[in-house]
Amino acid sequence: MKIYNLSEENSVLNQFVAELRDMDIQQDRMRFRRNIERIGEIMAYEISKTLSYSAKKVQTPLGTATINTYDDRLVIATVFRAGLPLQSGFLHFFDHANCAFVSAFRYYKDMEHRVIDVQIEYIAAPLLNNHTLLLVDPMLATGESMELAWKAFLTKGTPKRLHIACVIASVEGVKHLQKLFQNDDVTLWCAAVDPELNEHKYIVPGLGDAGDLAFGDKL
Repeated sequence: MKIYNLSEENSVLNQFVAELRDMDIQQDRMRFRRNIERIGEIMAYEISKTLSYSAKKVQTPLGTATINTYDDRLVIATVFRAGLPLQSGFLHFFDHANCAFVSAFRYYKDMEHRVIDVQIEYIAAPLLNNHTLLLVDPMLATGESMELAWKAFLTKGTPKRLHIACVIASVEGVKHLQKLFQNDDVTLWCAAVDPELNEHKYIVPGLGDAGDLAFGDKL
């Protein structure tokens, strides 16, 4: 698996990540969602450089122009609910892409909230054969939710290429995906990689619960 940590280069993306982490700025829910969208837009641009291109003729009012545009048939998949703003950012750039959705939620199996499990309840996706799949979710903690989402989407076919994109990943989550995907047909894109998980399996320093910060507390 190829890994791109976009925070290793200085760009405006780091400003958006900083605002996502900031406890005071997080109180502005609309700005939180928009910052995730903007990170998705930057990632979409970076991923666009890796797609397959060919020359096409475009008729202008004054003549004909030859322009290289991408040929990949894209599907942008995400995990309810936290992934929706990131998917939206990708769709701003890849506006002809199809969409796919899966619900995956974590729950604690013990009273101390240290042992977690992940459950899939819902999937909606087109056939994925011969498509390039962009699987986007803001947080990559243990990697288990991402793995289950990927396996759920495989029931709709096998894409020819997989890009995984997250805003913040943990080292543990990255290692989990490296074990799962051991070929170069899979690429992981991160806006930042954090060193550890706490006892409740949240990324540290992270930013908190992305779903709650984007859409409100859940019961």
